[in-house]
Amino acid sequence: MLLAAVAALALTGCAGFLVPAGEGEPEPTPTPAPTLSAAATPRPPAAAAPVVEEPGPSPTPTEECPASGAVVTMGEVQALLMSRAVVLALTNCGSTPYRVDGYPSVQALGEDGERLPVKVNPAGSKFGRDHGPEALTLKPGGTARSVLAWVSTQEGGELVMADALELAAAPDAGARVYPLEGHDIRYMDELNMTAWRAELPE
Repeated sequence: MLLAAVAALALTGCAGFLVPAGEGEPEPTPTPAPTLSAAATPRPPAAAAPVVEEPGPSPTPTEECPASGAVVTMGEVQALLMSRAVVLALTNCGSTPYRVDGYPSVQALGEDGERLPVKVNPAGSKFGRDHGPEALTLKPGGTARSVLAWVSTQEGGELVMADALELAAAPDAGARVYPLEGHDIRYMDELNMTAWRAELPE
């Protein structure tokens, strides 16, 4: 009886050696490939925020400061609902205070510099209301502004083609000529301008 138990135990202990390698054992669980978490996932660099450039300064004439001590410059022509407009800037280019109280002096000119029969009105437009004259005293380098507008379509009535605008701070302040370039911006019925103000009209 004892011999039978020992024999059985011997056979059981050798069972592991009789099983071919790999049989009878659980297959190894495959290790999943490493993954990057959302936090660790590299992200493309954020696009730079668009840079909004400030408008450049008003064009400065190459001529010297006139005897009046005030110079008028003209911005680019803007378009809105069949109308055109430019911003006029009056700058005290002298060395003493300059008093402003009124409207710009404006005259439309033809190809040969002749004065054209284009009416000029102290009035507002789609680009801004006219609030009337305001007494200002500009220090050297100080600026006042006005909006000059006109209609460039047949709906505005009979149109005249102008090649330039003669501009001055006032009728006796020394005028300068600014050419008009482009397509229909040279056609106008009449000119409406706001009074000189420290801020542009709304």
